[in-house]
Amino acid sequence: QVQLAESGGGLVQAGGSLRLSCAASGRTASTYGMGWFRQAPGKEREFVASIGWPGATSNYADSVKGRFNITKDNAKNTVYLQMDSLKPEDTAVYYCAAKAHYSGGYFPIGGMDAWGKGTQVAVSS
Repeated sequence: QVQLAESGGGLVQAGGSLRLSCAASGRTASTYGMGWFRQAPGKEREFVASIGWPGATSNYADSVKGRFNITKDNAKNTVYLQMDSLKPEDTAVYYCAAKAHYSGGYFPIGGMDAWGKGTQVAVSS
């Protein structure tokens, strides 16, 4: 079993940047692909970005392509989500998620093995 701990988030003006971090711990943490989902008030949780294991194949939602970048530090079992050119519609609670042996491609919300508690991102206009 892997545990996830998110950090980062906060309040930023439109056009600004934030970086989220998600550290995975547990005996097999290094064998998980990881990613991010978000949930805005009154809306369903949606996919944002993912990165595979053991390679670094990344995948993005169309709404964030060109603005968000997901990377990972294998030595630290940590994934980062760099969010640039933020828009008010990016406002949501962002959740880190992990899936065992995920190598890339479709990152199904119903197929995650672990979830973080979420971190709030608020973008003001």
